[in-house]
Amino acid sequence: MKALALILVAASAAWAAGAEYEQAHKLYNSTDFQQSIKVLLTISSKNAAVYALLGRDYYMDGEFKKASEALEKSLELEPANAEYALWLGRAFGRRAETASPFTAPGYAARTRQYLEKAVSLNAANLEAQSDLFEYYLEAPGFLGGGMEKAEATAKQVGRISPPEGLAMEAKLAERRKEYLSAEEHLRRAVDAAPHQVGRFLDLARFLVRRGRIDEADQVLARAGKASPNNPRLMYGTAEIYVKAHHNLDVAQELLKRYMSATITPDDPPKSEAAKLLRQVQGG
Repeated sequence: MKALALILVAASAAWAAGAEYEQAHKLYNSTDFQQSIKVLLTISSKNAAVYALLGRDYYMDGEFKKASEALEKSLELEPANAEYALWLGRAFGRRAETASPFTAPGYAARTRQYLEKAVSLNAANLEAQSDLFEYYLEAPGFLGGGMEKAEATAKQVGRISPPEGLAMEAKLAERRKEYLSAEEHLRRAVDAAPHQVGRFLDLARFLVRRGRIDEADQVLARAGKASPNNPRLMYGTAEIYVKAHHNLDVAQELLKRYMSATITPDDPPKSEAAKLLRQVQGG
């Protein structure tokens, strides 16, 4: 009877932890990261999934040190999980961006280490491939970056997802100042994935950088017809207009709509939209 009682207690605790995890996951998906953290911290026996969700919550809430600590625990428990390695690389990446010049290189090195680990564990993970590509493109050689590595990643991604590969090839061409080639790749990416608003935003941003704002307007209008009421498109269009000091009245309206829209953790945080809105309003 005593053994049965212990089994029932353990089962009850596991059920409670599972229910709390599901509640925390719903809160995360609704971008209520602080409340999700509170729920997860009440779970006494944390497994890899709990630590991983806690780490993502901290990351989204801007607590990058706490994020990396939680994600390290999740990866220790499940070292073959590519998603955990990806998020740990992201956390160290943000720590590198916000660190002093003395500690930033160490965090950057760990960023590369974990992004490469994520890709080695699952080469089909496009988010990991994309983050690693950006690292190789932006990081100096002494930190493991470089155009050759970025080019190799772009080719590998192109075999998995042609639109994503084209977008990467466009970035490489623009970096080499091959602007006609960059534009060609971006337009091909749009044609290959007309349902992906990110492809339209990439092309519009490129056109703005080339001083062709009217053409960018046309691209964004086309995107609006293809994906009406898409929150990411609302934010992206507004961000483009604010940075270009163009169509600020439209940008303001889009940001207000975004602030009242239902978003996911994959969308830009509403805090960033609020900053842009204050900028438009002169606050």
